[in-house]
Amino acid sequence: MMASPVHTPGLWQLAWRRLRADRWAMGALAVVLAFLLALLLSASGLIVADWEQEVAISYAPPSWASGAKAPVATAGAVAGGAAADTAAGAAGAALRDNPFDPLAPDIRALRATELPMYGVVDPLADDLARLRAGTDAGAGTGTARLATLPFGADKWGHDVLKKTVKGGETSVVVGLVAALLAVALGTLLGALAGYWGGLVDALLNGLYNIFTAIPSVLMILAVAAVLQQKGVLTIVLILGLTGWTGPYRLIRAEYLKHKGREYVLAADAIGASHWRRMFVHIFPNVSHVALVQLSILVVGFIKAEVVLSFLGFGVPVGVVSWGSMLNEAQNELILGRWWQLTAAALAMALLVTAFSLLTDALRDALDPKVKF
Repeated sequence: MMASPVHTPGLWQLAWRRLRADRWAMGALAVVLAFLLALLLSASGLIVADWEQEVAISYAPPSWASGAKAPVATAGAVAGGAAADTAAGAAGAALRDNPFDPLAPDIRALRATELPMYGVVDPLADDLARLRAGTDAGAGTGTARLATLPFGADKWGHDVLKKTVKGGETSVVVGLVAALLAVALGTLLGALAGYWGGLVDALLNGLYNIFTAIPSVLMILAVAAVLQQKGVLTIVLILGLTGWTGPYRLIRAEYLKHKGREYVLAADAIGASHWRRMFVHIFPNVSHVALVQLSILVVGFIKAEVVLSFLGFGVPVGVVSWGSMLNEAQNELILGRWWQLTAAALAMALLVTAFSLLTDALRDALDPKVKF
């Protein structure tokens, strides 16, 4: 009686077994999958589709930080109070104090004493009063606005929690797509250089040396300045066309090592074409390098998108990302509004940390020399 053949697990099956044995890796994988699920739901409009609605008053604090329940204030009451203060100021009454204006007391003294003495009046006071009165009449019929939200509101009254989820959609898409572009370009060029060698290898190595001779941040900013356009596609092109050097170097080394092995020589003996030998026979044996590089670049490109948007080279007006939220938050911190910065920074830190842990675990799982 013949014994049944023994099934030998392949590279990916062994890697998955090793990955499942690592609790930190599985926790990081769960966090990454949760972010990806939120991205898909946000892109499809099933969640946070109303993130641009002005549901709260300007700079509404987080409810857990204020220690109070969320009272309701009508838009008419908020606008009416502001109009009343302004009308009173135009008439010479005391204005609401601005603690950040060192000249406020002097301006109030001038309005109360010297300006009426010399007959100096505001020529636009009556027109502004009529405009504010019309605004109040229209705002009185508007919807109610909350005074607090679970994670606060920005200056427009947008929910910071929904804005963070929507901003994650932009940042994660940029990181994933740009990393795919960079890895695909680096893998193709690395395979050509490592397999063919000679003049092809020399030319591609020269291009590689040019890109690596310039600091990556300066290269990214230079390409952004040349394109002179804002948008998600522009950021993807900037990061993808400047980030291929790492995958290129590793894939080239792997192809140099594998092209002379027995299985490649056997494929040559049976008449396999060069293209088939490169991407059907060799690439499956080096694909784990490309996968690890992909996960590493996703983390780096998410942070790069934040830096570009913070510097003004990122997403255009009307598109929210974690970088644009941090750009807005730098002005809010002066006024003590810290919740938008905290929400964007915590979301980015959680995703980047989870991706980094997953990358380290994946690198160990794909390395047969590492003992678990």
